[in-house]
Amino acid sequence: MSAPTVPPDAPPQMRLYRLREAMALLAVSRTTLYALMDSGALRSVWVGRARRIPGTAIADYIAHLENQATA
Repeated sequence: MSAPTVPPDAPPQMRLYRLREAMALLAVSRTTLYALMDSGALRSVWVGRARRIPGTAIADYIAHLENQATA
């Protein structure tokens, strides 16, 4: 029995992104991504021994940046 997978065309908020994918989506370096996660600015979850970034966390972080830019 295999584990269910999220289809590649699933809405972004339903996906868990690998760090490399999150780096590409946010256009940041690996060091910056880890700094964002360590500071709590970008939420992450653990799946076994692998760290993943929920799509909602990426959307929330972008919204936070947009709010800062308009404030």
